[in-house]
Amino acid sequence: MGDPQDRLRFVHIAGTNGKGSVAALTASVTRAAGYKTGLYTSPYLQRFTERIRVDGVEIPESEVARLAGAVRAVIDRITAGGGQHPTELEVVGAIAFLYFEQEGCEIVVFEVGLGGRYDPTNVIKTPLAAVITTIDYDHTAKLGGTLEAIAYQKAGIIKPGGEVVVYQQPESVSRVFADEAALMGARLTLCDFSSVRQDAYGVDGQRFCYGRYENLVISLLGDYQMYNAALVIETVEAINRNADDGGVYITDDALRRGLRQARWPGRMEILNENPTLLIDAAHNAQCAGALRNALVKYFPDKKIVYIFGVVRDKDYISIIDATLPIASAVFTVTTDSQRAVPAGELADVVRERASERKETCANTRGVRRLSDRIWACGSVAEAVRRALDFANNTDAVVCSFGSLYYIGLVRDLFERGTVI
Repeated sequence: MGDPQDRLRFVHIAGTNGKGSVAALTASVTRAAGYKTGLYTSPYLQRFTERIRVDGVEIPESEVARLAGAVRAVIDRITAGGGQHPTELEVVGAIAFLYFEQEGCEIVVFEVGLGGRYDPTNVIKTPLAAVITTIDYDHTAKLGGTLEAIAYQKAGIIKPGGEVVVYQQPESVSRVFADEAALMGARLTLCDFSSVRQDAYGVDGQRFCYGRYENLVISLLGDYQMYNAALVIETVEAINRNADDGGVYITDDALRRGLRQARWPGRMEILNENPTLLIDAAHNAQCAGALRNALVKYFPDKKIVYIFGVVRDKDYISIIDATLPIASAVFTVTTDSQRAVPAGELADVVRERASERKETCANTRGVRRLSDRIWACGSVAEAVRRALDFANNTDAVVCSFGSLYYIGLVRDLFERGTVI
């Protein structure tokens, strides 16, 4: 295709959790600075076209079809010559590269699909910054069974002579990134979040300080989003260090406006207010623990009702154990995936974990055991209706979490107004 990616400037983002939020925050900041910005993320929440955006606008379906045809023609030539057929992720990445070049993007914020070292997005050369978010256990069958092995895969996006900015990590994990940066002659920034101070928070957002930056505002909820924003701040400073070479420069004002204006659906996103219902993409133990802590912080006097669906290759036992301590009821669903754990089976597992832990319903003085309030539902719509009815009667907050695609269906229900 003529290497369209070589004519674009990137911020490349890898990590286990928080990639999408960091990408959204970064793209919002570069747009606020006046740069035409492409954003590539995966997977999507409701529509495939969410994955490829320019200045916040999704790629039109007609352009997906046209560019897919162009890529298909190249693939046909490759396979006719005995070459291997590209993977789905490679095809989608190729479409994105073509579209971002076509649209004249000045900066492209590109999220890694899986891992980093061997991910299709890693065909790009030295980016404006390689950014690495939190490291945790996920996709261990492909990335390795230790945090250090997983970090090694993520570190593959570090390029010769580039800037690399890394979320605060355990020492053994940070060492992996330091070693790779040294090998590549890259300049490494390891974040230190000790100066993060939250000044105010509520369901509309939060205000905090980081280092020399006072009174920063973001709409994204959860303490971890402050740390994600701090990672973006360090990324901006890394980019600005190279501005004298004719590169990108982002002012403090643009940084503040971009952080404040950033939106990222599906992450502690409130869809309904009475009763409160929110959705979150927590799909591993680290995410689930962060979600539990956020629910306790933002809704301290409320019972928590979960809607939960997950695919089988996730460590859903750890997810359940992380979230159960504050649960008053759980409604399970079967996600729209061949890898889904069926709702009935999932309810049995939740019930078993609840019984083993001898958990009682949160905030009900132990009147009834949680295991008595775990129900499998035949559809996502049924789960939403039943959870809302339950919440109406018990003054509870409903949290729908797990697989990204299924929480996208929950979002669809509210957007279409079909929740009864």
